[in-house]
Amino acid sequence: MAKNKSNREKIITAALALAESDGWSGLSMAHVATTAKLKPAEVLSEFPSKPGLLWGILESIDNIVLAEKRNADEPARDRLFDVLMSRFDALNAHKGAIKAIARGVPRDPLTSLLSAPRFMMSMAWMLEAAGISSAGLKGLIRTKGLALIYLNAARVWLRDDSPDMSKTMAALDTGLRRAERVVGMCKTPRRANAN
Repeated sequence: MAKNKSNREKIITAALALAESDGWSGLSMAHVATTAKLKPAEVLSEFPSKPGLLWGILESIDNIVLAEKRNADEPARDRLFDVLMSRFDALNAHKGAIKAIARGVPRDPLTSLLSAPRFMMSMAWMLEAAGISSAGLKGLIRTKGLALIYLNAARVWLRDDSPDMSKTMAALDTGLRRAERVVGMCKTPRRANAN
């Protein structure tokens, strides 16, 4: 028996479909409610605004990636590469919508401003999923560095038409290798490896 979608899932599904068909800039919360077959009040209780909706989309992708098990015996850079490629795999199902969001958000200053902290939170979680600490000053530097690497790889991913995402993998691998050489991004404390 299929599990019924929660209102939150219905809203995110509707928003992604509308972003792909109408663009992010033209997306209205009322239209999302109609498409999701929900009352506006039900949408409001989950997502009070478009920036909140974007936070929800990011969170749904994070949850997919964080639910996967990782091989703790692999080197940290390999784990991080795997985590980020899992993220691109999860985004592949919604590539048209993500392209529309990537075009629309820079034209929406409020959403851009309010979504930046949530994106950084996602990057911190990606580090943690790979067994790399995002805590403290070093963690903040790692998170910011990872955000730059991920955004560069995402630009490639948006244009990557290869069936195996080889161009995206190459961009991501190059970025992670460079970060590892320059700032030791993928170094983990001994105690983290012992667990």
